[in-house]
Amino acid sequence: MKYKKIQEAVFLERPNRFIAKVKIGEAEEIVHVKNTGRCKELLPYGTTVYLSDEAGKERKTRYDLVAVKKQNRIINMDSQAPNVVVREALEQGKLLQDILEIRPETTYGDSRFDFYVKTKEKEIFIEVKGVTLEEDNICAFPDAPSERAVKHVEELITAGKEGYEGYIIFVIQIEGVLCIHPNDITHKAFGEALKKARDAGINILAYDCVVTPEELVLNQPVPVYLDFKKELFQMVSPLMEWYAKGHRKLPWREDPKAYNVWISEIMLQQTRVEAVKPYYAGFMEELPDIKALAMVEEEKLLKLWEGLGYYNRARNLQKAAIKLVEEYDGKMPQDWEELQKLPGIGSYTAGAISSIAYGKAAPAVDGNVLRIISRLTLNEEDITKDKTKKRVEKEILEVMPRKACGDFNQALMELGATVCIPVGKPKCEICPWEKICLAHLAGREEEFPKKEAKKPRTIEEKTILIIEDEERYVLHKRPEKGLLAGMYEFPMLEGKQSKNRVLSYLKEIGLEILQIKKLESSKHIFTHKEWHMDAYFIRTDELVPKDCTLKQQQWILADRKTAQQEYPLPSAFSCYAKYLNILQGSGTIGKIK
Repeated sequence: MKYKKIQEAVFLERPNRFIAKVKIGEAEEIVHVKNTGRCKELLPYGTTVYLSDEAGKERKTRYDLVAVKKQNRIINMDSQAPNVVVREALEQGKLLQDILEIRPETTYGDSRFDFYVKTKEKEIFIEVKGVTLEEDNICAFPDAPSERAVKHVEELITAGKEGYEGYIIFVIQIEGVLCIHPNDITHKAFGEALKKARDAGINILAYDCVVTPEELVLNQPVPVYLDFKKELFQMVSPLMEWYAKGHRKLPWREDPKAYNVWISEIMLQQTRVEAVKPYYAGFMEELPDIKALAMVEEEKLLKLWEGLGYYNRARNLQKAAIKLVEEYDGKMPQDWEELQKLPGIGSYTAGAISSIAYGKAAPAVDGNVLRIISRLTLNEEDITKDKTKKRVEKEILEVMPRKACGDFNQALMELGATVCIPVGKPKCEICPWEKICLAHLAGREEEFPKKEAKKPRTIEEKTILIIEDEERYVLHKRPEKGLLAGMYEFPMLEGKQSKNRVLSYLKEIGLEILQIKKLESSKHIFTHKEWHMDAYFIRTDELVPKDCTLKQQQWILADRKTAQQEYPLPSAFSCYAKYLNILQGSGTIGKIK
């Protein structure tokens, strides 16, 4: 809609809700206010206002106050304008298609809806709400209690049950806002009514407007959040500024191609950044692209992974690489949903690849992000539940800056890894969210996140045998399924065995023992169990049992160089690898000559 003639003025006061006193040049003038709401936040003394010149009409006041200047933007506050711009949009086919009839101010039940619209297939009632209340680029409605607004929503629900389609359209008389939400502080009943309407199938939409002093035009859709968390919107700017000033320089960030992001994110699962760096460097040197990963022999792959643990991660990397070569022409897909079809890639890793490598809007929510968001919003939900993760993914996607998706996800990761840490007291004094984090403001940071207590791990006792002769060592390959599947280990007996029991066992399989020495005990923690290990160092005259073949024992004899380069030894045995002078892990292939 357009106004015929606009006059700029300065607001002085508002004697009542219908009129205002303004200054035009040096003259003071009484003008009509085309909004009977309170609008106190829009009309402070001295603000610039815009008047529609209605000269020639028979009326007491020449001017209508229709817009104001708030900071650097124009806000239209003409309460009749929203219906006009919606009517224009309907007539232009911008809101609904195949319209046969548009009828304003139509009675239904005890209400008069703003529009009745008939299309080829439907009969529709539309209720329009003008919105001018804005703070920090976030809008709310209503700005004052409105029983009438609640009544209209309830009548729309009733109409919906009788076969009509219902729409509530918020016309935000401002340009470029982030979102709109029910103003529960002012009138909680309206927000509850909106939720009932949503659940009943009523369409709840919002649009901002292109606003100038002379014109108001319906513009872009704006998100409507009925379960609103202001902190989620407030967090974005300080987080991005903090990340830009001083994030860690990491090798995979220097060249964030999809392959690099993928490998780094899989390695970083359950593993510290500093521990991953040398593994990442060695892996990328040996397997620089998807094709190389698809073709590598499994034992070489596992050797590159040696010491990182959770070896199925490496196997799934190769399975995914093979699928990429066979079905995707050797290229990583860009879309979040498509990436999750690959082995070993869940929603978090898919989100990281899609956003960081391709700039796509995709959430990357892991334990770090769940923790910091639960503290920020003081959320009591169990973060181990899938429904909690899905809710946070939705919330993150809603506030994600579309021009910096990858940086936003990495900033969340960075904050959780370096400031809002999982163990110990979070470093709130250097957190960009210090002034908005609800847990911090309540002094309850260490109470969050909430999660169900883990079941105690089972404890298994083992006896490890480090057996060598003058040149060779004994290793054993684990079964292809189960814990540490397909990896190599030292010979192991179940339970904690005495020196005499070990000697008896070795004698039974035909070994002549020159020396046996008890080593230090060790413990290794898996996800659901712990190994408590005793160990013995054993020197034998010759590693060929007399009465039992190597095949029966499933032993492998290897010199130090072969053991180092060809047989991946899990980190569970890191305490004992040193007795064979084996350098374990960190991409050791090719380092031993």
